[in-house]
Amino acid sequence: MKDTFAALRVHKTDGKNHTKLENLTNDDLPPGNVLVGIHYSTINYKDALAVTGKAPIIREYPRIAGIDLSGEVLESEDERFKPGQQVASLVNGLGETRDGGYAERTRINADNIQLLPNNMSTRTAMGLGTAGVTAALAIYRMEQNGQHPGLGPILVTGATGGVGSIAIDLLSNRGYETVALSGKPEQSPFLKSLGASSVIDRQELELESRPLGRASWGGAIDNLGGDILSWLTRTTRPRGNIASIGLAASTDLQTTVLPFILRGVTLIGISLEAHIDLLEVMWEQLANDMAPRNLDAIITQEVTLQEVHKCFDAYIDGAVTGRTLVKIR
Repeated sequence: MKDTFAALRVHKTDGKNHTKLENLTNDDLPPGNVLVGIHYSTINYKDALAVTGKAPIIREYPRIAGIDLSGEVLESEDERFKPGQQVASLVNGLGETRDGGYAERTRINADNIQLLPNNMSTRTAMGLGTAGVTAALAIYRMEQNGQHPGLGPILVTGATGGVGSIAIDLLSNRGYETVALSGKPEQSPFLKSLGASSVIDRQELELESRPLGRASWGGAIDNLGGDILSWLTRTTRPRGNIASIGLAASTDLQTTVLPFILRGVTLIGISLEAHIDLLEVMWEQLANDMAPRNLDAIITQEVTLQEVHKCFDAYIDGAVTGRTLVKIR
């Protein structure tokens, strides 16, 4: 093992964030009982907010960014993990309150790592990453509450993003009619190639404002919040589920109790941190029954640790489609 390793650290100077690729040693690593050699990470919208400082994601500087990682156990003080095993970590403040995945090495508490299924590579794990596991968790929780293809089409908002594109793939694989809502109508061929039966241009959408609108959707996976989520509560069919995942448009929600008590609509909040006990289940599902068919198409960009600093502004500008994979080594 080399004495030093490369890491992308975010610094804050005069109120502004900037990144620097640095050589660190194990003495610079955070506390934890498992030493992991990182193979891959990803870029999520949250990473872009953290690195650019557009939102107060990072709590203390300098910080190694990256909320996802996969790799190989190098050393372990916990009997659950042995050197050579392939693992992933998506939780416990990676890239926020503790150093994250944009580094060749890290140290993590064993409670916050999952063994990858034998038939899943570290590359596939990060092609999915937080976005893919979140999409899978949304479908899992919806189906726990009775969602099935017979209830009608599932609308996926923010469809060209990581969660949205993987959700379309997973839903269509499971027999759901899937409709994509996107502000990028030029990406309709891409979305249909993943399994969307049709694409709605968000700019042309007329939002129903009555407390109960025309019941159109068997359910929904929403990445936006705000007016779109409010509209979804009014237009989802009886017993349909809405998985609320993101807030790209707004944190607001203006609705009434009528969809819930007259149509039996369920609003399900999806958070990996709130469902840590299900992470191993989700990895197994994604390696087997929920395995995506189009992940290679969804991974639209692969960059190195040396290149990743150039990628974040495009996420802030909403100019990214699909997933960006970060190859660490």
